[in-house]
Amino acid sequence: MAILAYDIGGSSVKYAVIKKDGTICTKGSFVTPETLGEFLDGMVQVKKKLEKDDKLIGVGCSFPGAVDDAAGVIGGSSALPYIHGIPMKRMLEEQLGLPVAMENDANCAAIGEVWTGVAKGCKDVIFLVIGTGIGGAVVKDGRIHHGCHFHGGEFGYMIVDEANTILSDAASTRVLVEETARRKKVDPQTLDGQKVFAMAENGDADAQAAVQRMYYYLGWAAYNLQYSFDPERIVLGGAVSAREDLAENVMREVEAIRKSVGVAHVRPEIVCCKNGNAANLLGAAYTFLQKK
Repeated sequence: MAILAYDIGGSSVKYAVIKKDGTICTKGSFVTPETLGEFLDGMVQVKKKLEKDDKLIGVGCSFPGAVDDAAGVIGGSSALPYIHGIPMKRMLEEQLGLPVAMENDANCAAIGEVWTGVAKGCKDVIFLVIGTGIGGAVVKDGRIHHGCHFHGGEFGYMIVDEANTILSDAASTRVLVEETARRKKVDPQTLDGQKVFAMAENGDADAQAAVQRMYYYLGWAAYNLQYSFDPERIVLGGAVSAREDLAENVMREVEAIRKSVGVAHVRPEIVCCKNGNAANLLGAAYTFLQKK
């Protein structure tokens, strides 16, 4: 018996058959459709194909937006306007003929790491997603803490200076690129995160300054999150988490803050995520197992 997991994104819908022990058996993807009808049809076609080889007991879905599984509705906004404000859960259950559980994509990534990744065995975890913006998730007692407005883990909104700059505008990869481009007086479109890190490693002073700025604000965030939630681990996610030195450099900034503060005796444990692109699928499957 297995769970059919979907990870719905702006450009593609990933899917996988996942066993109860977290083993991924079959996986694939299709281009995200432009209409709701095509989207539902794509989901059904995948289910019909995969149920031939595995007995499916249910479906777990990772969606962008403010996902309310109890109400079966996705609030907020995303690159897929047609998924919001409709009875999505009921529609999926009717189309797929299986019970469905839905969760926000960042929350899925976090719970996937708790299930089979670097936070396995942990009850209290902070997941910090670093991308074009900053997102994340709060895991409390092994479950996602949504908050009363389904904004639990939206760390990108935190203020980081007296000018009311938010974390997403201080420490995201988007800002890393923009800051480097500003310093070098070039078009940001000519750069990306990988190029900036490569430039920094090759001794480019402007890129090094932008990278250091990013580490500083991530360290600031990690320090505050440790003392706000007191998690067992802070897990760093997003494409940049593939860098082996990311956690070490963020931790260096945290240590500088602790030394300056003097009375901060709790040392955060900061690690990079393990499951990569499979984290959302694993989290979607585990969400189904938890809720059903």
